[in-house]
This record gives sequence, structure tokens and C-alpha cells, in this order.
Amino acid sequence: MKKKSVWRIRLAEVSQTLYDMAASIDSLLEEIAGVEDPVEELQSLKTALLAIPVSALKDSVRGQRLDVIFSLLNSSDRAQVELCVDILERILMAMSPVHVVQNYRAELQRGLTHPNDTVKILALAQIGRVVEDPDAVTEILNNHDVLRAAIRCIGEEKMAVAKQAIQSLSKFSHSKPGLDKLFQTDLLQVMKDVMATSDIIRYRIYELVVEISAVSPISLGYCANSGLISQLLSELTGDDVLVRVTAVEMVTTLAHSQHGRQYLAQQGIMDKISNMIRGAETDPFSSLYLPGLVKFFGNLAIMDSPQQVCETYPAFQNKVFEMALDPDPVMIGVALDTLGLLGSNVEGMQVLQKTGEKFKAVLSKMSQLASSGPTELRVRSLDAISQLLSLQPEQQTEDLLALTESWFHLLSSQPMDMIRNISTQPFPELHCGALRIFTAIATQPWGQKLMINTPGFMEFILDRSTGQTKEAKDAKFELIGALAGSSTAAEILGSQHYIRVKTYLREGPYYVSAVAAVSTEGAD
Repeated sequence: MKKKSVWRIRLAEVSQTLYDMAASIDSLLEEIAGVEDPVEELQSLKTALLAIPVSALKDSVRGQRLDVIFSLLNSSDRAQVELCVDILERILMAMSPVHVVQNYRAELQRGLTHPNDTVKILALAQIGRVVEDPDAVTEILNNHDVLRAAIRCIGEEKMAVAKQAIQSLSKFSHSKPGLDKLFQTDLLQVMKDVMATSDIIRYRIYELVVEISAVSPISLGYCANSGLISQLLSELTGDDVLVRVTAVEMVTTLAHSQHGRQYLAQQGIMDKISNMIRGAETDPFSSLYLPGLVKFFGNLAIMDSPQQVCETYPAFQNKVFEMALDPDPVMIGVALDTLGLLGSNVEGMQVLQKTGEKFKAVLSKMSQLASSGPTELRVRSLDAISQLLSLQPEQQTEDLLALTESWFHLLSSQPMDMIRNISTQPFPELHCGALRIFTAIATQPWGQKLMINTPGFMEFILDRSTGQTKEAKDAKFELIGALAGSSTAAEILGSQHYIRVKTYLREGPYYVSAVAAVSTEGAD
């Protein structure tokens, strides 16, 4: 009974607090309405609103009329307008999308053409909420003017406004009525008119179309029937090289979904991109778009089948090897990322191994770059090597373990020392990259044998005084975790080392021993 009484008292206190909050907001809104220069009062209201959780705010703002705040947006005082935006953003988020669209449709429409970009972004964000809500969307679908103004926001100079417009309008893909409205009314012509503004704006419309296409085969069908996707695909081979670069990026995004890849294959785009890679030899501007073409096939390989992609489009694989040995750091970087991507998949590892001496030459180059290349390429080389050497426990067949071991020994005559030397250099990203290679081999029996047989190695990884950044401690802890979690580690490392590894794991990544803590205090 006593517990129930305490609960009732607390519930009453909370209810009273919420009532007081609502009264306080009411009072501040009244004050604002009667003040000539309301910036101070607006700040107080904003502070009061931020003090209330959004869930509690729902009850506090129910039935509130926000006309006074909306009217204060009509000001040349930037501080005042931005305070009003912050207040409206907070209150409108606490209201249901249905309530917002039924009560503030006209205000949202005016917001879309407001001279202040933050007001446009607020209005677009609320329209996005409405479009996403099945109970509210019909209210906005019936308002052609709002939708026309939202599409025109894609052509705004400020990128943040355009991005919010794309994000909100892409939510039309969630329903057939939304897709019908966007692609089977004169709104499609509005999009095409906006596209005609400039190359930059045209690609923003493509971005919207690609985002909508990604949602489902049905939404892709609407976009394809509109003619906008075929227009995008035609730009792959256009005269303007920079436009071509952007087109490749868009098509790569379209290929992220299975239905997108099927559509591109039906349109012959994979063959077209493969031919573009072949033709790059004779194009003096190919260095601008070639990285994008290679990324396209790299993503395609990892999402479908590395073997199928590499066998069907040999130009891709040959170009990756070529780029890895290229003097251009941009080309090398893309090749390293692509090789890491291919090697993160067992099928991809086998494809690379089949190339024999070609891959050995590339692996040797990766090792050189990791040891003495420019810092960015060193980091990317280390990351690629760690991906190539990783094998999940269920993938550790005798053949694949022999493969990763042979690759590790191709890195250097003394690969353990080479990687450890990189890890001791005073660059956190190199330190962590080297530790990730050790983590990759820590789950594999041959890697554990190398660790225990390399003098001082176990002491090195169990020494908490090395690598003092959070990232370094986390990377070290991941390595220890990989060792501790391996079913073969206890036997290979021996009980003494294995117990120390398990103790490190139990103490966590940021443990500081009492002795170390006292020493540190003494130094201060």
C-alpha cells in the first residue's frame, strides 16, 4: 500500500509539472504576442521548450495556436527568425503529422518561398514527415501548390535546402498515390523544368530519382517510365567529362539494389561501362572518370559474385591491377580499396589467387606502400591487407588457411617485424591499421603460431603503455578479443599467455593498473 501511495504522489507531481509547463508556454506565447521586440521572450520560450522532453511536450502543446510564432517569421531580423525556427521545429515535432498538415498547411507553403533558408528547411522537413505518414499523406497530395514549391526548392542555391527537398520528396516512393502524383501529373514537368536550370540542378533531380528508384522495383518502374533514368544513362557517354564523372556516381548508387542492377543489366550498362574502361587508354581525360568506373564494378562484384563479374568483365580486373602499379596516387588509392573489397569475400580471394604472378606483384606493391608510401596510401594499404587476410572461423578450410598464410609471407621476408615496426610509429592511423592486420591473422592457427614464435610479440600486444589514444586502445582490444575468442588459441599460445590474454579481455580496453596510476600521479 505504501508503495502505491508513493507512486500516486509522484504521478500527481509529474502531472502538476506538465500542467505548469503548459501554463508557462501559454504565458510566454501571450507575452510574445504583445511585445514589439520579442527576441528575449523568444529565447525564454526556446529555453523552456528545450527543458521539456518531446514526449512530455505533446501534452503541453496540444491545442496551442502558433500563429504568433509563424507571424514573427516575417521579419528581416535574422536572430528573431532563427529563434522562431528553433521553437517551431521543437513544437511541430511534438505534434502529429496529421495535426500539422491540417492546421498549418498554408504556413508550410509560405515557408517554402521564405527568403531565409532555415525556414525553407523547416517547412520541407515537416512536409517529409507528412508524406511519410499514411494518415497524413493524402492531405498533402491534394495540395498541388505545396508540392510544386517543394520541387522548386531542389533548384535553390543553398545545398542544405536542396538536400532537404530531395530527402522529403524521396518519401513519395513509400506509396502508390505518392508515385502517381510525382510521375503521372504535371509535377513531372515541374521536375524537368527545374532540371533545365543548370548541370548541377539536373544532377540533383537525378539524385532524387535514383533515391526513389532504390526503394522497390515498382518505384524504379515509375522512374524508368518517366524517361529520367534513360536520360541519366545517356550522360555516361556525353561530351562533358565532369558530367560523365557524376553520371557514373549516380549509376553506382542505382546499382546498390538488386532490382537496380537487373535494370542496368537489361539496359546494357555493364557492357557500356566495361567498354569505357577499355577505351580509357586513348582518352586523355580518363583519369577523371576511371576511378568511378572501377568503383562501380568493385561494388557490383561484392554485391553479386566476384568470380562472375571478373570473368564477364575482364577489363575491370586488369584495370585494377594496372592502377595498383600506377604512379598516380588517386589511381593507387582506388585500386587498394577495390582489392580490399574483393578480398573481403572468399570467392573474391580465390579470383585474385587465380591471377598468379599478377596478384603477387600487386601484393608486393601494397607491402612497399604500407612501409614507406605517403601516409594516406599507407593507411589504405594496411586496410586492404587486413581485409585480404581476414577469414571467419567458419571459412577456415585447409586450402584457405594456406592461401592467407602464403599471402602474409609475400609481404616481406619478415612480415611480423615489418607490421610491428609500422605499429610503433607515432601516427595513430598507422598504429591502428597495423593492429588490424594482426587482428586478421589472430583467429587463424598459423597466425597464432607466428605470434607465439616471434620474440617479444606477446609482451608487445599485452603492454598497455603503447598506443594511448582511444582508437589505439580499441584496436588493441579488438586484437586481444580475436585471440581470446579463437578455439585454437589456448593450445597454441600455451596456458600462461592465454590466461594473460583472457585477463586483458576481462579488464577491458581502458584498464589502468594501480601501479601505473600511482606512477602517473608521481610524474605530475
